Amino acid sequence: MLNQNPDILIVPECEHSDKINFGLFDQKPNNPIWKGDNQNKGLGIFSFGNYKIRLLDIYNPNIKIILPLHVTGEFIDFNLIAIWTNNKSDPDGQYVEQVWKAINFYDNLISEERILIAGDFNSNVIWDKTHRHGNHSDIVNSLKAKGIQSTYHYYFNQDQGNERDHTLFFQRKQTKTYHIDYCFASQYFIDRLQNVEIGSFNDWIKYSDHCPLTIDFKI
Repeated sequence: MLNQNPDILIVPECEHSDKINFGLFDQKPNNPIWKGDNQNKGLGIFSFGNYKIRLLDIYNPNIKIILPLHVTGEFIDFNLIAIWTNNKSDPDGQYVEQVWKAINFYDNLISEERILIAGDFNSNVIWDKTHRHGNHSDIVNSLKAKGIQSTYHYYFNQDQGNERDHTLFFQRKQTKTYHIDYCFASQYFIDRLQNVEIGSFNDWIKYSDHCPLTIDFKI
């Protein structure tokens, strides 16, 4: 992933940053932030170059694993909600329900002008009937009402649930494909959107069952 020269890197299912030997890499993160219950599999967020990140005091550890962050750079500062839904202890549901809770709990943060919400949502409208309240469509519609939309769907003019590209190859099989990773952005960022790319199966399957979603903004 470092070969992509990221400014901000969100890595779900990431081992604790203390276990990563950053000395092996030319490009080193400024201040890694990691949260999770398992040292081998949590949510890691890394900033590079002029960008720095900090976890906001309003962080609610009961909504796992979703982190409200503030990002500062040379020319911009903004809020970021980094996501890997994985809360097996929540009787309301461990996946999409966590995003629904987060966007309601962090409503004031989401209502600000510059906001990105990105990561592994583990959700898609194809599962709406299973998750009747606070499902993926509810999330999309709630964010849309605030002028926040998926960068992938905007850029490629795709409908939710009918994506032509897949971000997950379950069990690393091309016969089990889903689109469950997203970057939602406020209008400020949509107006500055330059490119959206999903990595190819052939390039990434040896590393993960997920393919990276790369978003470029002209800031």
